[in-house]
Amino acid sequence: ESMTAPTGRKIFFLTDPIEDWPRDWGDYKKNYQATFTAQLLYPDINNYEVMPWPDRIYEGLYKKPNSEEKEQIPRYYSTQMQVMINSLNMMPVSNNKVSGSQGISILMSNSLMFQRFPTHHGYEDPQLSNFFGLTLPFIKRGIPVKTLHLENVKYSETWENTKILIMTYSNMKPLSPDAHKYITSWVKSGGILVYCGKDNDPFQTVQEWWNTGRNNYERPSDHLFEMMGLKKFQNEGEYKYGKGKIYIVRHDPKEFVLEKNKDFQLINIVKKLYDGDKETLRFKNNFSLTRGQYEIISVLDESINAEPHVIKGKFIDLFNPELPILDQKITKPGEQSYLLNIDKIQNPKEPQVLASASRIYEEKRTKNNYSFMTKSPLNTTNVMRILLPYKPVNCNITDIMGNKLDSTSFEWDEFSKTCKLVFDNNPNGIQISIFF
Repeated sequence: ESMTAPTGRKIFFLTDPIEDWPRDWGDYKKNYQATFTAQLLYPDINNYEVMPWPDRIYEGLYKKPNSEEKEQIPRYYSTQMQVMINSLNMMPVSNNKVSGSQGISILMSNSLMFQRFPTHHGYEDPQLSNFFGLTLPFIKRGIPVKTLHLENVKYSETWENTKILIMTYSNMKPLSPDAHKYITSWVKSGGILVYCGKDNDPFQTVQEWWNTGRNNYERPSDHLFEMMGLKKFQNEGEYKYGKGKIYIVRHDPKEFVLEKNKDFQLINIVKKLYDGDKETLRFKNNFSLTRGQYEIISVLDESINAEPHVIKGKFIDLFNPELPILDQKITKPGEQSYLLNIDKIQNPKEPQVLASASRIYEEKRTKNNYSFMTKSPLNTTNVMRILLPYKPVNCNITDIMGNKLDSTSFEWDEFSKTCKLVFDNNPNGIQISIFF
């Protein structure tokens, strides 16, 4: 998202219902819900790749939970997955922001991957810990930090809504000196820069622009600090430049996360710089976002407390393959929720499919009838919720030849004004006709 945001390019987010690492269906389901929720927390993106390898998902054999026995995708999971995927067709772009204190960005660069192996000349950065050392202390406190791409600092849009930029060269290096011109200009205009790092990793001394030609810097940050009137290797502390500030922390970011409770220095520094007359840095244990009729919630473990997140209203639970109607949803730490808020539906008096484990085609509406065709893969169960103005008096469910299906379920919920249909899917199509 940070790579493309200022460029105007179209981006597709990918979430895969299974993963390359062989695990069981229960593990896939848990992680799919987490990554699916994460992609929805970017409100300015609504393009998605949903199935990179459909045959692997529907025909692959994977272990049952707590068993060595393998099976194809369970029906409960295929139903839930198809409900989730079909909901993306109605996912709007939104101007809403993820809940939490805004304005903190973490600098990253494509060169981050050059240093990701664990050890080099005695210096370690296990599992990209220097990146997570700058992000997780804030994420775990419910602060929606965003990434700001070093390669995009030349775009003015890159800097929008960034109050504090946190960066390090302990895990990446600038590929040219040009980026420093834009960073220093942003600070001079009133931005706040927090630089973390000992700058003693072996990649500081590779033959690069900062130590070749006319440049004679021991480390790339020397060039950055010199541009802001500081010493090449400036000591830890707070300094002014123009209307802005620079705070140097002489610790590698990995130190904040590789040991328990070591992130308080970074948090306290950033909070002091962030807090002012108009806003303070708020800590919480969750993220939430409203996108049109959808409510997205994630509650964090290892956070400031273990309180659940509670939301009340009239909802369809889209992470439950039964599509139950709820008047409140409790999300516990380590869990996510994906809800359709019935009270936020557009045209609430118009008959419409609100959620379905199938794709909807050929909708027709009359004064007392709503009909459509629905398609989805074989050997999967369709569960759907349909909003109607009145309680239906009859429902016909047939195949494309007009034959009634043998096993179907139909029930009405007066509280939500929805009927729930359950039947076996067919890629050739199932015809639904509801009279009310």
